Amino acid sequence: MANVEKRLRELRDQISYHAYRYHVLDDPVISDAEYDRLFEELKRLEAAHPDRVTPDSPTQRVGAVASDKFAKVRHPAPILSLGNAFHGDEVRAWWTRISKLIPAGRPVAFVVEPKIDGLSVVLHYRDGVFAQGATRGDGEIGEDITPNLRTVKTIPLRIPVPGAKNPPKVPSRFVVRGEAYITVAEFEKLNEKQAAAGERLFANPRNAAAGMLRQLDARVTATRPIRLLTYQVVDADGDTPRSQWELLKYLKTIGFPVTDAAKRFDALDDAIAYAEAGSDKRDTLPYEADGMVIKIDDLDLQAELGVVGKDPRGAIALKFPAREATTPLLDVGINVGRTGVLTPYAILEPVNVGGVTIERATLHNFDDIARKDIRVGDRVIVKRSGDVIPYVAGPVVSARAGKEKKITAPKKCPFCETPVEQREGEVAVYCPNRDCPGRLDRQIEHFVGRGAMDIDGLGEKIVQQLIDAGLVRDVADLYLLKREDLLELEGFAEKKADNLLGAIAVSKRQSLDRLIVALGIRHAGSVAAEALAANFGSMDRLLKASGEELTTLDGIGPTIAASIVEWSSNSRSRALVDKLKRVGVNPKRKVDATSASSGKLSDKTFVITGALSKPREEIAALIKAAGGKVTDSVSQKTDYLVVGESPGSKLAKAQSLGVTILDEKALERLLAGK
Repeated sequence: MANVEKRLRELRDQISYHAYRYHVLDDPVISDAEYDRLFEELKRLEAAHPDRVTPDSPTQRVGAVASDKFAKVRHPAPILSLGNAFHGDEVRAWWTRISKLIPAGRPVAFVVEPKIDGLSVVLHYRDGVFAQGATRGDGEIGEDITPNLRTVKTIPLRIPVPGAKNPPKVPSRFVVRGEAYITVAEFEKLNEKQAAAGERLFANPRNAAAGMLRQLDARVTATRPIRLLTYQVVDADGDTPRSQWELLKYLKTIGFPVTDAAKRFDALDDAIAYAEAGSDKRDTLPYEADGMVIKIDDLDLQAELGVVGKDPRGAIALKFPAREATTPLLDVGINVGRTGVLTPYAILEPVNVGGVTIERATLHNFDDIARKDIRVGDRVIVKRSGDVIPYVAGPVVSARAGKEKKITAPKKCPFCETPVEQREGEVAVYCPNRDCPGRLDRQIEHFVGRGAMDIDGLGEKIVQQLIDAGLVRDVADLYLLKREDLLELEGFAEKKADNLLGAIAVSKRQSLDRLIVALGIRHAGSVAAEALAANFGSMDRLLKASGEELTTLDGIGPTIAASIVEWSSNSRSRALVDKLKRVGVNPKRKVDATSASSGKLSDKTFVITGALSKPREEIAALIKAAGGKVTDSVSQKTDYLVVGESPGSKLAKAQSLGVTILDEKALERLLAGK
């Protein structure tokens, strides 16, 4: 029992500390998922030992105490948080518990809304005029940030808003709750400005919004792109709708912004399905969301069900899978890419992110490391989404102990000790040695990949075996491999050797655009390769193309053209093309560039970004078959952006230009003419 008591104290202290950093300092040092795990452990221990529950336990209150910087505001009713579920069965278990408290035969419907990752605020109106605004604080007492909230343009200063058509009567005392946030697109712009000014970057949109609203100078807040969505009436001295669904309509009618992603369902399973689908669509939302909230639609029933601990019984949050965590950065390693780019990667203390243990994560490039001020020894934020490679988003600066070491780009390649180069206008650091032993394996892996020559059976381990045995010194040597050579290698029997040689032979029939992709010309992806193949028809003609000739092609800009000319003028590139021709790799077929002008997507331009369930080449082919055009970059000419997991800056740019955003299902409907 002594060990239980000790662990309870540890958990309460840790949770209280992290709640303080999150709610008061706006400077958390652990992720939401890590906080949730601590909280769930405390709840389990207290449930097993109810006699050990103390009045000051974090399970008995909400949030954290208000900051002393601001005047205190006592809320007219508790501003509660929500209990969490992490999969549909936990939601069903919640319903099994509370349904026992609901009279038999009483109809129950549900409303599902996004759980926005922002700062909860409480707005007071007197006789229709905005009079006071506060943070949630500890759920009972918050901070008075009225001057700052007045600067938020989406907060109506008078309700109903002037010009509203047939607005309902608003009670003279009216208190509403909402979530203040910054859109993902605005957040990226904000950090770009911070970086340009040499100032510290914000870790995420929630921290940025919270910090801006808790400025002592409201003039600073006024310059920030903060928005608001409302979802609850906390208090009123008159009638308001008694249905959550009708309440959202009511709030919108009198001038408050509400989410357009909310839906009402008569069956719990339908509500759960919609909430679970929200995880797949979270990157199409303009704001960060960490889950979906399932609420009983009947507000009177919600009130009758009451509260257990700090959680209202009538609603629950279905949290999205974790996409970030924090962990120490132990060291930095370096890979050499197929084009010679030196790419740093983080060596981490193992950490679980969304059910996967992460020990390595990309650091993008050395400029990014310097911009974010990431140091060896830092506690860093690690993010992961779907099958996308985990990356380090930034350091937790407040966790520094003073012993952290700055990271700089090497002067020499760590594999061959050739002095590195950094080309003008580029952030990448290169090893210029084409024979660098650190890059041959990457070149071969790229050459044989599914989007290139598609040689089945040539995985990373076998590629390394071929290099170590001296059988392969460039990609053309793959076509000179002999059966007896392979049978000498560990793990190779006759069938395996024959299958690999057969796959290599089949790859000779790949199209010209596939070969162009496989050769790894910098900046020349699949879209550019198709344009080059369609217009030149052979590698011989492509090698002779000038920069001026290349830039006349649709989809080939100055950067891609310059890269192709540089590659073509290199004697090693020309020698490799000649060697490939001698071993039988010399495709001359053009990619079918006939425009499907009669297709349903004729004259429509698409860009594809993020991790998708199908290969991008397959999705692009479907679009082209319907008459559409696929390009690499978002512009004013782009009609649709097809997004998967972790779409990055292309999504933000598309949103700023008003481009229509499609997930895979929406694209399927469009292709089907629905």
